[in-house]
Amino acid sequence: MEQPMIISPQLTGNVARNCHPLGCQANLQQQVNYLKQQPAIQGAKKVLILGASSGFGLASRLSLAFAGHADTIGLSFERGPSEKGLGTAGWYNNIYFRELAEQQGLIAKNFIGDAFSPAMRAEVIEYIKSQFGGQVDLVIYSLATGKRHTESGQWQSVLKTTDQALSGYSINLQTEQLEPQTVEVASSEELEATCKVMGGDEWQNWIDALRQAKVLAKGCTTIAYSYVGPERTAAIYRDGTIGRAKQHLHATALSLDKQLSQELQGHAYACVCKALVTKASVYIPVMSPYIALLYKVMKEQGLHEECLEQSYRLFSQHLYPQNGVVKLDEQQQLRIDDYELSSAVQQQIDQRYPLITSDNFKQITDFAGYKQAFLQLNGFAVEGVDYQQAINVAALQALQP
Repeated sequence: MEQPMIISPQLTGNVARNCHPLGCQANLQQQVNYLKQQPAIQGAKKVLILGASSGFGLASRLSLAFAGHADTIGLSFERGPSEKGLGTAGWYNNIYFRELAEQQGLIAKNFIGDAFSPAMRAEVIEYIKSQFGGQVDLVIYSLATGKRHTESGQWQSVLKTTDQALSGYSINLQTEQLEPQTVEVASSEELEATCKVMGGDEWQNWIDALRQAKVLAKGCTTIAYSYVGPERTAAIYRDGTIGRAKQHLHATALSLDKQLSQELQGHAYACVCKALVTKASVYIPVMSPYIALLYKVMKEQGLHEECLEQSYRLFSQHLYPQNGVVKLDEQQQLRIDDYELSSAVQQQIDQRYPLITSDNFKQITDFAGYKQAFLQLNGFAVEGVDYQQAINVAALQALQP
């Protein structure tokens, strides 16, 4: 690990086995450059983000820091360099985010550990009290994980249906093939475990702990990210185990909102996002052809957004709009999936989706954009990066989040 090395992407199925640290750095810098060109967000100034190193959590942290000039605390479960490899992309995202934020005079504290751990909650709370001004005015819940350990047990989530088995196709990013896949029906125990991991329990636990420690500011808001999707993906998502867990998350939002409004004049909202390529979404069975086609249609219509554009629009137009009125639907949810679910987009999806085959899927969908988005999550395929340049591994090992 001491010698300079050239790093190329290593994929096993839809799992990235390595990352490119300098690509992660360049990707963050490009996102910061974009945000600095946008109108300022007039919102929270002290923010806690649970799940801050990738996807919507990282995009939220970037938007609030560089368009909203907010101090942030980010909690994530990441791995640094060791004899096993260079570590995870999220490890370097944390490091380079902190460096960029501190250049702007912002606080950017990183905690690395298990967000489900009471000890980690206590550590974060102590930091808020002693070094973060004593209170936060926004808490973002953006955890994506398959396991949850607590003092009372351990749960493993599954991505299955709840009604009947579902057959479809999924994109294998390693082989660049469309592969048949059958999704089985979950048992009642698997459904319960998935809700325990992906539902609102830990969001509730965090807010309870923060509230009891009196580190939530008056008027504090908390949001949790979710997805609903169209009828086409309902069997695996909306009505599947993950959808049931999201329903639990949405119910938690309503109960938390009632509690926070009474005690702190605060609010809790579920935020429904559009389908995007994230480290979590590429695992979901039979969803990938839909997402790849969605990328193509939305790009054609000038509506495509990655996580960063989504999060900036969320905060600037929905949660902290200029008129001060939070933009909610009739279920008291923030909806930034409005472009995806528009009739113009879904009509095109409905026309083209039945035409997808293993021979033509790269032409009918935006497979190239789908794969590029995945590679960029891990620091590859980022414009302007010289991937033939050898990386100084010893210098990376000296970096700390």
